[in-house]
Amino acid sequence: MDLGIRDGVPGDEPAIVMLIRALGEAGDYESPIREEDAARYLASPGCGVLLAEEDGGAVGLLSYSIRFDLFHAANSCLIDELVVAEGRRGQGIGGALLDEVLRRARSAGCVEVSVTTMPDNAGAQALYRSKGLDEEAVFLEMHLS
Repeated sequence: MDLGIRDGVPGDEPAIVMLIRALGEAGDYESPIREEDAARYLASPGCGVLLAEEDGGAVGLLSYSIRFDLFHAANSCLIDELVVAEGRRGQGIGGALLDEVLRRARSAGCVEVSVTTMPDNAGAQALYRSKGLDEEAVFLEMHLS
């Protein structure tokens, strides 16, 4: 079984929804994502989805956006979600997805890559740190709905 990583494209919406819902379930949250939402993200300028596949099935996803940052006066990459299917975690899939987005960020001239994770998600934090990301700021958010 060979792992492949490719761009998400129209038609991948069911796999994207499945993996994003799995991400929510892993954290005891329910995502309201629908296929229309996945299609909208795929069509959004600067946004991308990487899918990790094995034997034709999606086993991981990383969504990201690249945008111009005023402070740095250069491109910046934000990782939105990273999820690996239940039962497939700890097998290098998340690391492979992260390696690919870091490669793309460098190619796009990004001067930084940012990601957030829950304070108790030690596994994700260890993965990000293993790839060179460090805790540099506090991320605050407010849910408006």
